[in-house]
Amino acid sequence: MLRRALTPLVLLFLFPPIPSAAAQAVPADLAAERASYAEWLMTAGSSPFAVLAQRDLRPGVTLGPASADVPLEGMRPARVVERNGVAILELDGTTRTLPRWRPVPLGSYRLMVIGSAGQSWLTVSAERPRNPRQPKYFDYAGSLSQLVRLQPPVRPGEIRLLGPDGQAVVATEAGTIEVTVAGSRTTLTVRRIPGPGGEESDLEVYFRDQTNGNGSYPAGRFVALIPAGNGQYRLDFNRARNPSCAYSSVFACPAPWRGNLIPVPIEAGETYHGGGLSATPAQEKD
Repeated sequence: MLRRALTPLVLLFLFPPIPSAAAQAVPADLAAERASYAEWLMTAGSSPFAVLAQRDLRPGVTLGPASADVPLEGMRPARVVERNGVAILELDGTTRTLPRWRPVPLGSYRLMVIGSAGQSWLTVSAERPRNPRQPKYFDYAGSLSQLVRLQPPVRPGEIRLLGPDGQAVVATEAGTIEVTVAGSRTTLTVRRIPGPGGEESDLEVYFRDQTNGNGSYPAGRFVALIPAGNGQYRLDFNRARNPSCAYSSVFACPAPWRGNLIPVPIEAGETYHGGGLSATPAQEKD
């Protein structure tokens, strides 16, 4: 009786089940990238989960009491203003210059001035993320990682828009690419979006597909092109991420880019399970 019961276990050990085609292993480099991203979301003071408020600095921003622009528990009345392109903190009758793109401690909070002179924003954060959540993803799909060629833009130039972090940036029209998913071919606009603090611009695609609001973020997701040599780039939808507004309603949400709608589901990359803005922004205008 015991021998009969053990027989299936022995066969299972000798001949393990063959994984289904859908359960593809995540490549090591992508797994490491996701682990690093999750650690940042869960622990960093710059994580979207740590941000308490973002305000346009041009009219000045008051901090502290309940009547302030940004109420902060336990914080004495303070004000941040911009004078001649310089951000200044006014607190207890003293003034202090705030650098750009660098967090400055203020009690149990952090202040960071972002943007350029005359177009500055103040980000107020907690010391660490509050109620963070691990990012989740669709199963890895190797077929949704493709080599593409970047075609020159029809109308070269610059455009002002909101980046993945909800901040206004001046992006450059980089051109277009063509992708084919489930037999459907779509032309997608690509733009160079500068990183925070003047970091090197990335070639970004902000796209929507048939999973929006049904597994992925309603307003769409971002994915960066990866140089692959010989004039080609890799477009890997498994690396698609949500904009910051998917984590918190503190952030403004980018408007979907005209035409970047893929008419089939892209079941790859980051999913969405609530917590940010739920409404889809208005379509970007020409």
